[in-house]
Amino acid sequence: MERINAYGLDFKALNEKLRQAETNCAMENCCGQRFLAAGMADTTLSISGVPGNALGAYLNGAQITVNGNAQDAVGDTMNAGRIVICGSVGDAVGYAMRGGEIFVRQNAGYRAGIHMKAYRDKVPALVIGGRSGSFLGEYQAGGRIVVLGLHTDGKPIVGNFPCTGLHGGKVFLRGSLRGVRFPPQVNVMPAAAQDLAEIEPLVNTFCALFSLDTAEILGVPFTVVTPNHENPFRQMYVAN
Repeated sequence: MERINAYGLDFKALNEKLRQAETNCAMENCCGQRFLAAGMADTTLSISGVPGNALGAYLNGAQITVNGNAQDAVGDTMNAGRIVICGSVGDAVGYAMRGGEIFVRQNAGYRAGIHMKAYRDKVPALVIGGRSGSFLGEYQAGGRIVVLGLHTDGKPIVGNFPCTGLHGGKVFLRGSLRGVRFPPQVNVMPAAAQDLAEIEPLVNTFCALFSLDTAEILGVPFTVVTPNHENPFRQMYVAN
């Protein structure tokens, strides 16, 4: 494994080192450098410290693990690969992602999964172990978002205005939805067996990554949120 010391380097220098490095890398002393591993396909990267905005943007197959927290827009428009965050993330994690997987051990900020989409065999997935801030799944067009509610500290599992503009894909929420209000343009239903079968591989992976018990996680009821095609969103932000 090749080791890269990020101390004192800007994102351009760090990405150049990544491009020249072996395919298995460990980055140390990361402190806010943005755009790390953007567009990379073959790298396996472990990061110690806090990477800046747009970690793994346009990722095309690389595997990234952050041994702590990350800032905003993790996985922006990623196409393939996996990003694992062992702490929490900022806003807009998975922004417009169109493939691959993101696993967040703890909490996510606002607008997680905004503009997620799917195409043919590409079905992106975002799994959040704790809670998510407001506007979860805003304008979601495809893929799967799973929020497990393991670290809510008594707060609602999601913030305000979840699934606003959702017109494709599914959102799965584990446990109580007390205090959570949804727009009328979505269907909110108890997850059935076929719904849970969709997310079981994702939960298995999450539990394997973070040493948790799959049966315990899946033993708590889930709610699934899908678009209400009989009452679609219209003219929310434009004049008549």
